[in-house]
Amino acid sequence: MADDIGTTSLSERIGQALIGLGLLAVLALVISVATSTPVDRRYPDREPVYFWHMWTGEWKDEVDKIVDAFNKSQETYEVVALSIPAAGGAMSKFLLGVAGGDPPDVMAQWDSVIPNWAEAGLLQPLDGLMSPQKWEELRREMYPAARRIGMYKDRLYGVTIGLNIWACYYRPDHLREAGLDPDAFPQTLEELSEWGRKLNRFDDRGNLIRMGFLPGNWIHMALAAGGRFYDWEKDVLYLNTPDNVRSLRWLYEERARLGFDNVVRFRAGLNEGGYAQAWGFMSGAYSICVDGQWRVEQIRKYRPDLEYRTAPIPPRAEGGRKLASWSNGNFMIIPRGAKNVQGAWEFVKFWSGIDHPERAAEFYTMGGWLPITPAVAEAPFYQKYLRDNPQFRTFLEVLASENVEPTPPVPYQVMLLDSINRADDRTMRGAVTPEEALARLQAEVEQEIARRRELGYAD
Repeated sequence: MADDIGTTSLSERIGQALIGLGLLAVLALVISVATSTPVDRRYPDREPVYFWHMWTGEWKDEVDKIVDAFNKSQETYEVVALSIPAAGGAMSKFLLGVAGGDPPDVMAQWDSVIPNWAEAGLLQPLDGLMSPQKWEELRREMYPAARRIGMYKDRLYGVTIGLNIWACYYRPDHLREAGLDPDAFPQTLEELSEWGRKLNRFDDRGNLIRMGFLPGNWIHMALAAGGRFYDWEKDVLYLNTPDNVRSLRWLYEERARLGFDNVVRFRAGLNEGGYAQAWGFMSGAYSICVDGQWRVEQIRKYRPDLEYRTAPIPPRAEGGRKLASWSNGNFMIIPRGAKNVQGAWEFVKFWSGIDHPERAAEFYTMGGWLPITPAVAEAPFYQKYLRDNPQFRTFLEVLASENVEPTPPVPYQVMLLDSINRADDRTMRGAVTPEEALARLQAEVEQEIARRRELGYAD
């Protein structure tokens, strides 16, 4: 347990975290090498709060603005920020810092690390930094996804500062061209599939040149399509179940209609490559697609003239869930061994809007982020953002739903998410059937659980 670690050595706990992240091979390095905390002080008379994050480029600029706003808001603490790109080893650097006794005071993360690091005793429970009354109040107020992402075994370890959820984007010009009414968006996945078939376009040689409907990945679509991965009341994981087979089969059949190789060639030719400007929806390569709320901000920046609309992912007619989506996002953690826990907590409250949600509303609009509580969404600055970007309202509507769920909170969460995505990829390439993919997924997870048990770690 994360709060009963007195008999477990630091190296053992770091090893447990590495096992959950698939990084056991670097254990010897982690327990023998320390990191040094960066020093870039503008207010040397204040208590420093060392803050690590993974944003780069234009995103780093926005983070720096929030840090500067906090430093100007009070005279006790100075947040000193360090950008450590995820590709540059942010996870391993964090573990090196904890092992060497020099962790940051606070870190912004978006990887699936909370269950693993909390189980290993590497994170400070944040609910313990509030009064019981304040914690119960915040727990009631938080959007369901915000609460679930930060929790592990009924303790709060991460405070969200920007949630991601998925919904449908669609182009009214394409719909009108196909004789479809943009004001009557489909209410079921089956109907949406029919629209997609009417919107597909092919060249004279039968090559796909416009995809009528591009669903999200299986994890984005599973709940709407009738599947589920986790029971949040009973703490039960679901993988190779009839409901999950049916939900993945729906995606498999959608892809099979167009041809597995045909879709792969089509998407490869778009060369989207992670650049916002290259997103196929903006270029007209997709008529309807499932994507995240940050695309609203990208359209505002790069295609402000584009006519488009958004809608929740419609449920499957039988067994599907309304207002359903997977969720991930950015969250703040405070490691065990942090030297300035109080200063870190003040910064977390400032950015997240736990304190003064009307002030924090501006921070969420900087990146097109979804807030932690309705109080932030209802603040004047956020309401102005919604008036200026009305298609963002769809994501707030979905955010309030109990059918928005993050990855199940198991200690092997990273491995689980990777395995789910591999099952999805194999199926969408036509390499295996949904039944074969989920049988393999179940076997992979059971093997991981058995390995953890052999090493003495919890399931």
